[in-house]
Amino acid sequence: MAHITLNKLVIVGVGLIGGSFALALRKAGIANNIVGIGRGQKNMQRALNLGVIDEIAKDMASALQDADFVLLAMPVGQTKNIMAQIAPHLRTGTVVSDAGSTKQDVVTAARNHLDNNLKNFVPGHPIAGAEYSGVLAAQDSLYIDKHVILTPIKETHITAIEITTALWQACGAKVSQMQVAEHDETLAATSHLPHILAFTLMNYLRNNSNHPRSLLHFAGSGFRDFTRIASSSPEMWRDICLANREALLKQIAAYQNELNTIQAVLTNVDGEALEKAFSQAREMREDWLSRKN
Repeated sequence: MAHITLNKLVIVGVGLIGGSFALALRKAGIANNIVGIGRGQKNMQRALNLGVIDEIAKDMASALQDADFVLLAMPVGQTKNIMAQIAPHLRTGTVVSDAGSTKQDVVTAARNHLDNNLKNFVPGHPIAGAEYSGVLAAQDSLYIDKHVILTPIKETHITAIEITTALWQACGAKVSQMQVAEHDETLAATSHLPHILAFTLMNYLRNNSNHPRSLLHFAGSGFRDFTRIASSSPEMWRDICLANREALLKQIAAYQNELNTIQAVLTNVDGEALEKAFSQAREMREDWLSRKN
């Protein structure tokens, strides 16, 4: 890992992701001054009081003055607006990256707004979220042994990639690179679809039971684990699902086909086929867990 020191780190959106990035780099002794900027002043004041940031910027111009590195960690739906705001204030050497769960929409926004600074933009995505949001959920260990995917574009300079990689590695993350479209297809299947399923299951029980609270009284740990991510930020997941809707719609259709298959097996009382389907699923999961680390 290359050694790097930031005189000024700027976090746009100091919540779970941005706050944890700041805390990890502070712990690593890499960021001398951490400046935060965001919509919720109560959350920003908490970030300051907790020592996650050293300063709350009053506006984007003051935040970006002499900045070495900027992490965009707000919901992806704000990306276009934020990039338009930062573009006039970026200095030549400032590296900009993001932490959005979708990448094609982020790259489009960057190409529309960052102009000459596009060479210093490194699209990224830490696979390290949680169901809780806000700076109170931030922790300096969030990224240890977690994957961070960078999706640099043809305009991105190698130096910007190296700096961004070094910062995430300093957080303890495993950094890899992927093409933009491949990233969005992959995350639609492994992250966005599961969130849709968790939200939908909770709404199914809410809308199809006269006494959902009584029903949930008997829900066990399996139900709790499956629906954990339904406690995630509705705003954030609204933006993610809309931004990646084409890939997500394909995954939903494919998942519905799998449900139809299981429905047919049950209708036909085909125990052998049902056990085979369950065995294949278990085998795949066990293999994934054995190779996960």
